[in-house]
Amino acid sequence: MEPYVFVVAGFGALVLFTAWLPMVLRALPLSLPICCVGAGAALSFVPPLAGLARYPAEHLPVVEHATEAVVVISLMGAGLKIDRLIGWKRWATTWRMLGLAMPLTIATLAALASTLLGLGAASSLLLGASLAPTDPVLASDVQVGHPTEGREDEMRFALTSEAGLNDGLAFPFVNLAIALAAGGSADLSLGHWLAVDVLWKVSVGAVLGALVGRALGWLTFHLPNVSKLSRTGDGFVALGVTCLAYGIVQAVDGYGFVGVFAAALALRASNHGHDYHRKMHDYAEELERLLMMVLLVGFGFALAGGGLLTGLTWPAAVFVALALLVVRPLCGWVGLTKSGMPGDERAVIAFFGIRGLGTVYYLAYALGHAPFEAPDLLWSTVGLAVLVSIVLHGVTVTPVLRFLDRRSGRDTESAQLDLVLSPAPGP
Repeated sequence: MEPYVFVVAGFGALVLFTAWLPMVLRALPLSLPICCVGAGAALSFVPPLAGLARYPAEHLPVVEHATEAVVVISLMGAGLKIDRLIGWKRWATTWRMLGLAMPLTIATLAALASTLLGLGAASSLLLGASLAPTDPVLASDVQVGHPTEGREDEMRFALTSEAGLNDGLAFPFVNLAIALAAGGSADLSLGHWLAVDVLWKVSVGAVLGALVGRALGWLTFHLPNVSKLSRTGDGFVALGVTCLAYGIVQAVDGYGFVGVFAAALALRASNHGHDYHRKMHDYAEELERLLMMVLLVGFGFALAGGGLLTGLTWPAAVFVALALLVVRPLCGWVGLTKSGMPGDERAVIAFFGIRGLGTVYYLAYALGHAPFEAPDLLWSTVGLAVLVSIVLHGVTVTPVLRFLDRRSGRDTESAQLDLVLSPAPGP
């Protein structure tokens, strides 16, 4: 029997798992990504499929664009679900994580990679920049609820908004690593990097993305009533907004990740409480979940059958352990110093810096644009970091958040199960 038949049947099973597994796993200390990676690893041992496993470096453009697509869609969903309007004080926790914790994480990881792994400046910086952002795709379990749902405590808001922005803000450091790897052919001026890669591209992404979102929000919600586009009820409009915002921002050399998230925030702000935001968010979330499952099955396939971890060394394993258990939590804690948050919530925000498909995207993007030393070691280190993060954070997120919710008097368990809360019956 041809492998194609197994692929088609497997994809059908994957779609069903996408719909059914989340309900089953909500009561267990497991996550959907763990099941996907495990399924992919198991499939690599099925005889008709065993020969299909490939090392990611053999198909860099495919890996880059596939991970790019799911991250972009995830950013749209994250932006639409945030109820809190953007502002300096309202988003103070986010700015602390982005302005303090993230650069500190990148610098610490780069220094650690140079010391432990013996990598040069370019590869060390690339590893630090790839592992620093919180992944918006795999962080859904620690994010806020659906639009207008009201489940937006400071802890979940911080993790959602951080994941929405730090993927784009890691790009300047990835570009700097590419410039270092390219050597004399690139402009290594610090002033040029700050002016172009940091200020210009971030600003273009934020401003142009917000303008696109605001314009599409006006077309959707504020045209004359007879032609209001929100009356269509089509959730896939979110996909159109995502692609349009990303394409426009990328066309003028801005950061598309920043642009998509800014467009989502502006679209939401154009008519903040409208029910149509829920439809667009739900569509984006379902599409994101399906793409995530496909890619994570492929990730498990590459781990077990594609030799993704063949370049792994003991120093690399130590590096991964320090990155996830020490560097991110410590840098996050430092970034939230004097924030006024309770210590347990600061610890949760600092610890749940989930690494995932965004990390894979940055590595594939950089390796496709410049020659880096020890690419096999980079792939194996990143692969192990993503695997450990998926398992570690996936197992701990449900019990930790439920414990904090109960202690704080928040009843989020019923909301997660889509149950309507009603008062107890009288005598």
